[in-house]
Amino acid sequence: MTPAPADIRATLTVLAQGMMRVQNDGLKEECPIGIIDFEKWEWPQGVGLFGLWKLYQDTKDQALLGQIEGWYDRRIKDGLPYKNVNTMAPMLTLAHLAEETGNQEQLAICTEWAEYIMKEFPRTTDGGLQHVVSGEENRNQLWDDTLFMTVLFLAKVGVLLKRKDMVEEAEYQFLVHIKYLYDKETGLWFHGWTFEGNHNFAKALWARGNCWITACTYDFFEIVGLSGATKRYLAQTVEAQVKALKKYQNANGMWHTLVVDPNSYVETSATAGFAYGILKGVRLGYLDPSYAEVGKKALAAVLSRIDKEGNVAEVSYGTGMGRDLDFYRKIPICQMAYGQALSLLLLCEALKAK
Repeated sequence: MTPAPADIRATLTVLAQGMMRVQNDGLKEECPIGIIDFEKWEWPQGVGLFGLWKLYQDTKDQALLGQIEGWYDRRIKDGLPYKNVNTMAPMLTLAHLAEETGNQEQLAICTEWAEYIMKEFPRTTDGGLQHVVSGEENRNQLWDDTLFMTVLFLAKVGVLLKRKDMVEEAEYQFLVHIKYLYDKETGLWFHGWTFEGNHNFAKALWARGNCWITACTYDFFEIVGLSGATKRYLAQTVEAQVKALKKYQNANGMWHTLVVDPNSYVETSATAGFAYGILKGVRLGYLDPSYAEVGKKALAAVLSRIDKEGNVAEVSYGTGMGRDLDFYRKIPICQMAYGQALSLLLLCEALKAK
């Protein structure tokens, strides 16, 4: 049964408020910046801000816009971190914000960071964006996270600046990541690839890594107005993934953190990302309408894991590259901004679903 729109809207409100209150309550973090506290500039916060931005686009809530602007004002005043795949994530919403407000200082920052991607960002063999993160070089490695964290931003700035070279680079990054991360046997994606030995590490079909693809590809289409053979190729790639997701969806509507391993725990952020992409793909006509039931089943599962304070349960902590599958099974569970954000994206999309 599809939840009532009024119930979804009420949950959206507490989700947004809950995300902005997220703090580390004692978990030791390896990332030098920290990926739990919402007042940090890292990838979970970037995903969170994009969720808030989608909510603002749907509601035009000026108070929410002010909260988003305030977050960026504080971070810019503090000084921005060094540029890498994950610290690029908050730039996507900043680019949208600059477009909305006409703030030239914000646009200048976006331009500087996008130029860095084009001219200085470390590349792998074949010209992929090396998955450099805070504190880790990850030499000659491609990870599926990169498309959401960095490539969407590059595409957005390319459109804003009418820079065809940036848009084409973003398209290329999607193609090169498919080349090395797509699993032809299942239709799912491996977490990573290294050119240092030419392999997919543990061959992990990790859920949240996969959900970045489901969650960002149709947004990429919207940002760049993609058409022709590249759009067809990307759409078919996601369709193959969704076909596999239907097969492996748990009876309770969730997906396991290793999608094909029913002995790994179910995980909410990935489930929300999958459902967001699936419902959006159906609405926009990229996926057969029969997949809507898959998305709605996941929606009900995610809603059941959101408490009255807007906290999302059963979300796994930030996950590095595993060298064996047991690594993924042991990632701790804790509240994270991206759990809230991916749920926000899902609920916003649920209100548009027929």
